[in-house]
Amino acid sequence: MYEIVRRHLGKVVAGTAMAVTGTAVAVAVALPGSAGADEVPRGAAATDGTAPGAPGAPRTEGPEPGPATLASAPPEGAKGIGTDPLTDDELKRAEALALTPPGAALGTPPAGGWGRNAEGGRGPQRLGTELADPLPGEPATGPRRALVRFYDYARDELVTRTVNLDTGKVERSGAQRGVQPSAHPEELRAALDLILASPLGKGVKEDYKDATGKELTSTGQLWFNGDVYRTYREANVPAQLRKCGEHRCLRLVTKIRNGSWIDTRDLIVDLSARSVTRVG
Repeated sequence: MYEIVRRHLGKVVAGTAMAVTGTAVAVAVALPGSAGADEVPRGAAATDGTAPGAPGAPRTEGPEPGPATLASAPPEGAKGIGTDPLTDDELKRAEALALTPPGAALGTPPAGGWGRNAEGGRGPQRLGTELADPLPGEPATGPRRALVRFYDYARDELVTRTVNLDTGKVERSGAQRGVQPSAHPEELRAALDLILASPLGKGVKEDYKDATGKELTSTGQLWFNGDVYRTYREANVPAQLRKCGEHRCLRLVTKIRNGSWIDTRDLIVDLSARSVTRVG
């Protein structure tokens, strides 16, 4: 554990965990994985404190054990069976089929294709793909289907499509507004990019330099996580964020890699409007 002197805020803040509220300050914490090298790993067997081979340690019979080896995972086939998880090939195929013109005809895509992703580029934002349940009356070994979810930032719609992997057809398609599933890692990274590019990201960069002596220039220098900002959980919502819920808005927690936390919980990113607002 160590302390970071906050010269530009004039205080030192210490902590061991962070809730999703607050102001942009650096927090010194006891980090997971930063314990002493001689600590017993979690789940390791207890000992009497005497290392094997040390003076006074009990003698053991038989040859020394050889170096540990990892067994190779069995090769994954192109297609799973029954309720097996989707293979990598099936995941790629399902997402491609969900965006092909025949599939798109089931919905109402905007002009020029499926809108915009979290980074502002063309095409919807991938959120996730999973094995769909069999239809009523179908056996578990029946056709394999994938449930594909995208978010279209051009229309602020959650697009859900059911793809039959046996026939290659999109069987069902729907779009919903005001539905905000958990954030995808690509969305979290896009939100952090917007924070660092915003004038409100100045404090984050100052915190990083105070802690490391280096400039913060990219998201790769930070560990980050977060989720959707939900206005109904907040006592005071700034006017700029009142569309959150209709818009896709995220709140992040960040820390220096192998270092202290940097509190970004007061910076809310509206990915739909591509803006950053301070709360609290």
